Amino acid sequence: MTQTFEQRLARAQATTLVCVGLDPDPAKLPADIRSAPAPLLAFNQRIVDATHDIAAAYKPQIAFYSALGAEDQLASSIAYIRERAPGALVILDAKRNDIGNTAQAYAREAFDRYGADAVTVNPYMGEDSVQPFLEREDRGAILLCRTSNPGARDFQDLVSDGLPLYAHVARRAAERWNAKRNLMLVVGATFAQEMAGLREAHPQIPFLVPGIGAQGGDLDATLQAGLDVNGAGLLINSSRGIIYAGGGHAAAIRAAALELREAIERRRAGNKSDR
Repeated sequence: MTQTFEQRLARAQATTLVCVGLDPDPAKLPADIRSAPAPLLAFNQRIVDATHDIAAAYKPQIAFYSALGAEDQLASSIAYIRERAPGALVILDAKRNDIGNTAQAYAREAFDRYGADAVTVNPYMGEDSVQPFLEREDRGAILLCRTSNPGARDFQDLVSDGLPLYAHVARRAAERWNAKRNLMLVVGATFAQEMAGLREAHPQIPFLVPGIGAQGGDLDATLQAGLDVNGAGLLINSSRGIIYAGGGHAAAIRAAALELREAIERRRAGNKSDR
């Protein structure tokens, strides 16, 4: 029997909350990788080999592949994750959205062409643009809610009926769009106070958390704000802080991923002892 997205997410979070971002910038690839016939794939294979027993999820950012016409290397990287880390989720970070049959085509791209378990989605065109990504119980949509970038305040903090826009997105998602329990929210680590409010308002909605590491998000504040009552409810993404550690060499990649996992587990253990 096929597991639901909710079940697979819960299983992945039972042992780790680490999400590794696969953002292979050609200018930063290790020297020994650059001359490989498929350098993005080769680098991703190194990362997955080093972290296959550490990561709950991998998050390839589609722009790094499509900009080079390297979608075949993205597909091959996802296939490699399936072989090497079969319990890990694959999140296609594409921030897709449109209406009608275009949204349906974007969903097919993520789930059928690439075989991703979830895709990031921009919800600002409303319900009919989000639903195509939520139709499959075994696949998930991760909605932009409170993003980690400084410019997030430009629109996400605008207040209507006493709530900022990002809180309206979260409320509508939780109350209207999550019938199959296959929805997550992007909530940046750089806004821990806002994350705490969202967790209080929506205790059962899981968050994908960017902003740890290179963007300056505080891990301890993030865990305090975002962990649910079961010590889960988060996938904490680190991209540059893991994949380029030590110049992108395998031992350093593994050490960085382990350091993040151990820091997370110390806080999770502390939360459990406090209850």
